[in-house]
This record gives sequence, C-alpha cells and structure tokens, in this order.
Amino acid sequence: MEIFEKMAQYDYEQIVFCHDPSVNLKAIIVIHDTTLGAALGGCRMRMYPTEEDAIIDCLRLGRGMTYKAAAAGLSLGGGKAVIIADPKKDKSEEFWRSYGKFVNSLNGRYITAEDMGTSVEDMEIVLQETPFVTGVSKSHGGSGDPSLFTALGTVQGIKACVEEVFGSTSLEGKKIAVQGVGNVGYHLCKFLHKEGAKLIVSGHHQDRIDMVKKEFGAKVVGEYDIYSVDCDIFSPNAVGAIINDDTIPQLKCSIIAGAANNQLAETRHGDKIHEMGILYAPDYVINAGGLI
Repeated sequence: MEIFEKMAQYDYEQIVFCHDPSVNLKAIIVIHDTTLGAALGGCRMRMYPTEEDAIIDCLRLGRGMTYKAAAAGLSLGGGKAVIIADPKKDKSEEFWRSYGKFVNSLNGRYITAEDMGTSVEDMEIVLQETPFVTGVSKSHGGSGDPSLFTALGTVQGIKACVEEVFGSTSLEGKKIAVQGVGNVGYHLCKFLHKEGAKLIVSGHHQDRIDMVKKEFGAKVVGEYDIYSVDCDIFSPNAVGAIINDDTIPQLKCSIIAGAANNQLAETRHGDKIHEMGILYAPDYVINAGGLI
C-alpha cells in the first residue's frame, strides 16, 4: 500500500500509528479533515486480518465522519481510530489509559468515542488520561451510549425512504432484513418491531440473535443469506463495504437503509444499485443520530 497516495486521493491530513508493547496496544488514528473543527470519530476495536485492512478501514471511516458532521451541520471534522485487538480478551485499564495518552498527545485535533468493539465503560477509562473523549456517562457530563440515538435516527430515515418508494411512512407489514444486531442493530429491531415491521435478521452475536428472535419474533438467516432475502428493505448495521460486486446481484429489495458506515465498497456501487431501481439512503446521513 502506498500510504501517501491513499492520503492524497481523498485529502487526508494525518495518520498516527500508536504502539505500546507493554499493553500490546496497536492503534491507528486517522484525521481526515479539520476544516470545520476538530476531527471527531469513534474508536473501533477488532481483530483485522491484516494491518493493511485496519488502515483501509480507518481511512474509510474517518472520511465518512467528515461527511457525516458536515451533513449534520456540526462544527466538527472527521476522524477515526481503530485498534487491532480482540475486544473480548485484550482490554484492561492500563490498555485504555495508554490509548488515552496517545489521543491526548494530539492536543484536541482528534476527539475519540466508543464504537464497534468498545464501550462507554472503556471511554470512562480513556477520560482519565484526556478530555478529548465524548460519549461518556451522564455522570461525567456525557451523553452515554450513542447507539440508541443512532438507531432512532435510522428509523426516521427508513420511514422517509418508505414514504418515497411506497407513498406512506407506515412500516406496518414491511419486510426488513436487518444485518447486524449489535448495540445499534438491537435498538433498531426494537423500534422497527414497534412500528409493525416483519424482521429477518443475521449477525455474529448469538445472544443478541436469540433476544431479537424471542422478543420481536424475528426470523433468523445465515450470515451470507441475508443479502438474498426477498424483502422491502435491506438494512446493513454491521461492518462496511457490504454493497459490492458479489452482493449486489443477490439483492431483492426496494430500499437499502441502515446504520453501518461505508456501506458501498466503491462509489460506483451506488450507481449500480440506482440502475437496479433500489433507493439508497447515504449512510453518513441516515446514521448521524449518534453524532448529533
């Protein structure tokens, strides 16, 4: 990978590589654009197949945050952090304190927050080392877990799409295929069920899958079967780049609207689904509720 070539392609300002072998911390912080203000973006923690995959994900996510903040009318820029580690076993207080020190070293150019694989509790520890963190508990002046607000905004976006395609905002009886039932996906399923939607779900979190099946009567399908479900709406709420050359031919929906970041693997895929007559809600608009 040619790093500076990647940075020049979309005008990235800065990439920071953070390494603390004493706690096995390997983190990447991307600052995409600070024209409108400090770069705000969550900290994602997962076991990436390669370091290059982690860099590419962070670059894409950081750029998406710039668009999201601008579209929401906020005086913020876009950034992101990713940590190459297992969120189930690699966390410790020392680990998060070390990450907080790296964030603090940027002197406010980047503001971190929870994201996939991280939590409000993790950010509480980060807060002990830097003030440049958001999404902490209300007792510390924060807003808490943003997942609920992300899901709430996504529901409103889905209803707007449904009105455009079907002529009414009602979700009663609409078949919605929900990919991912993590923090955002679970709340989204709850809201959609309340609106009378019929849910088909897939995801990695078996405990959450069992919950949405029991609580909301959702039908469960395999991880790769979710794309070919005959539905009104396909709602991606997990990882990005899932609208691609392999999945597009499988789609049997009228609308794509979900909270996942960077849903299009490439910009041209937006044109491709448009040609198929599928209405796509840009992810950085529909999922901005948590940021707002």
